[in-house]
Formats: sequence, structure tokens, C-alpha cells
Amino acid sequence: MAIQLTQRGALSLLLFLTPAVTPTWYAGSGYYPDESYNEVYAEEVPQAPALDYRVPRWCYTLNIQDGEATCYSPRGGNYHSSLGTRCELSCDRGFRLIGRRSVQCLPSRRWSGTAYCRQMRCHALPFITSGTYTCTNGVLLDSRCDYSCSSGYHLEGDRSRICMEDGRWSGGEPVCVDIDPPKIRCPHSREKMAEPEKLTARVYWDPPLVKDSADGTITRVTLRGPEPGSHFPEGEHVIRYTAYDQAYNRASCKFIVKVQVRRCPTLKPPQHGYLTCTSVGDNYGATCEYHCDGGYERQGTPSRVCQSSRQWSGSPPICAPMKINVNVNSAAGLLDQFYEKRRLLIISAPDPSNRYYKMQISMLQQSICGLDLRHVTIIELVGQPPQEVGRIREQQLSASIIEELRQFQHLTRSYFNMVLIDKQGIDRERYMEPVTPEEIFTFIDDYLLSNQELTQRRMQRDICE
Repeated sequence: MAIQLTQRGALSLLLFLTPAVTPTWYAGSGYYPDESYNEVYAEEVPQAPALDYRVPRWCYTLNIQDGEATCYSPRGGNYHSSLGTRCELSCDRGFRLIGRRSVQCLPSRRWSGTAYCRQMRCHALPFITSGTYTCTNGVLLDSRCDYSCSSGYHLEGDRSRICMEDGRWSGGEPVCVDIDPPKIRCPHSREKMAEPEKLTARVYWDPPLVKDSADGTITRVTLRGPEPGSHFPEGEHVIRYTAYDQAYNRASCKFIVKVQVRRCPTLKPPQHGYLTCTSVGDNYGATCEYHCDGGYERQGTPSRVCQSSRQWSGSPPICAPMKINVNVNSAAGLLDQFYEKRRLLIISAPDPSNRYYKMQISMLQQSICGLDLRHVTIIELVGQPPQEVGRIREQQLSASIIEELRQFQHLTRSYFNMVLIDKQGIDRERYMEPVTPEEIFTFIDDYLLSNQELTQRRMQRDICE
């Protein structure tokens, strides 16, 4: 851009020289550096002007590049360069006037000042973190710069800024904010069968796949639920993972671990017997053993196993009444039949009319149910030889067996006496007078019952009522 002031026969010449400048592009900004301007004056020897206001072109015609000169001459509209002409200088839109706004044609045949129009520019916009911008016309007037953010970021603030006439950009600088949660993908849900004789299954899985949508930084991944490789009980279990990125955005995923237990139909205990089972008694691998109450003997398979097909092996046994063989050769042979099966209550009396004996038998006959629950068998030894009688229920004992029993247990024929023998054949309690069944039951419950019998007693507590 240049303003050329020309005057015919001028004493001085003003030259505006604009060197050729190769513009340099700054990536992303559309910015070109300002052009530079040099002014060169060539002085001539001044001569005294001959003042003549009627000369149409006293000063050189005033032309402004990228601008306009509005002139007023004392001589009228055809004398725009005559002596005394005043010109108002202005620039086109997008240009700024540098120099005098008003000049006058002087007697020296020169204009009273110089000026030129410089193209207006805004400063280069700074880059924004995690984003960029593109401009329609660099940093020139009316250039619009549109901002955008990198993937995973959201623009907050002005999306566009325009270079205004005052050399400033409209609006304010926006920022790119990470508001997108990370991406997380959990393993697939899975179903496992419990291990044999267990109600749990060990379950493994790979960690979730996590990726941040912005800068790729995952700060923390939390697990709510058991760790991989844990033993899970029967049922459904929700495993949840949560991932956090650097901007504290979070995302969650979940999957299901389901554990099934293969179960067989519930076994029923045999009549006059009970079951003891491993594990919970009906799951795959559990073994159930059949037991018979005292006075009953098992007939059939002793145990059954729950198979993976959810069916029990074998068939159920039965508990048949115990058969007592009184035709043995010795008292030891008779007692061996009760070993670990029944307790014995041996009652001895000098004769059937003994009042203690009659009283004791009467009380026991009313408590047969309680005696049977506690696996007690009564043996009666009554009278004097040769009319002495020994019996187990309706079965009669031989005289030799009666004599051996008396000797083994130290039972006299002289008076009423009674002995309680446990399942191992050990003398546990002696009575010289009749006792109530409740006393006998209390002693057995407190001192003679095994753990299994205690459990059975709790289950059968009211069975005799």
C-alpha cells in the first residue's frame, strides 16, 4: 500500500517503496506477518514557487491505494490539486490509515503530510490443549476461526471467534474438557457346577478390557465382588468393575457368575433307623450311611452315593427287628448279641411276689416307648433254683445262662437289685430299690448317649407322648 503525492516541477520527491515479501504461513493460524514499509525522500534544490492559484495541478494528483482522498479546492471541483486544496484521507474497510487524516496543497507544491493504508490484522490465536482451530482468512479482518477438540473431549466456551475491526478477536478462548467416560467391557457371564461333595465352585476370569476415550489414561479400576479364582457358593453372583480416567469420569460393567449344585432326591431314613450323610446329604458326591435303631438290624446296602446323574447308587436297605438267640452255650455268647446295639437293664428278685420287683416292673411296663428310644432291653432273673426263671421278653433263658449272668454282674438272689449295662457291656449304675423310668432316662441321656443318639433324641423328643 502507498500514498503517492505528485507535484509538477516539485522541489522534492516522496517515494514509498514496498519490498516484495514472501509470506510465511504459521500452521493452524492462517497468520501472515505484517509487511514492512520504507520511505525514501529525494531532495532537490528548492526554488521559489510562483504562486498561482489558477494552476489546475499545483500539487501532484493525490491517489491512495486501498483508500480514498476526498478533496475540496477553492477553485471548484476541477481544481483538486490546485494550490490550497484540502483533502480528507480515508481507507477501505479492512485497512487502517497510517499518517495524516487531512492534507493541504502548499505553495511549495507539496502536500502538507503523508499517509498510507495498512491492512488490519489480529494477533495469532494460541493453540488450546487437546484441541485445534482452523481459520477462513488467517488473521485478517472478518476471518473466522472454528475450534474443535480431540476425540474424547468436549468443547466448552465459544466455538468460533472472528477478527474484528479493532484488531481483537471476538469472544473468549474455549477449553477442551474430558467429559466422556472410559470404555469398559467385562467378561461374559458364566455358569459352573459345584465340585463333588462341595457346595462351591472355583471360578476364574480375565480382567475387563478398559480404554479411555480421551488421553488413554486409566487411573483406577475397582472390583466389587469376589476376586477371580474364588470359591463361589450355590446361586447367582453379580461381579461389577468400575474404571476411572484422569478427569474422574467413570464407567462400569457387570457380569453374572452362576453356580449350580447337582442334587439327588432327598433320602428318607429307614423305619426304625436313621441316616448319616456327608456334606449336606443330597449333593453330588455326598455319601449317606444307613443305621438301625437298637434292637433292629440292617438288611441291604450300608450306604449310597449321590451320582453326577442326580440319582442315588444302590437301593435302600431296611431295619428288621433284632433276633435274639437264647440258645447259646454261655452268657458271654448271649451278651455279645447286644454289643454296640442295645443297653441292658438286668432285674433280679428273690421271688415274683417281691414288692420291689412288682413295683419296678409295673413302672417299666408303662414306659416301654422311652426304653425303646434309648435302646434298652430288660432281662429278668426271678426266683430260687430250681424254680428260678430268666427271660428276655417271652424268651426263656437256661439255668446255666442265668447262673453265669448272676456271677458276671454280681447279682444276689437274696434281695431286689438291678444293674444298668451300656452298649459296651460295662456296668454303669446299680439300684437296690425301685427307681422311676424318668430317673433311668435322665441318667442315660446325660451319660450314656453318643452324639448321634443325642441328635436322634432331640428329633424324637415328643414321640412317646
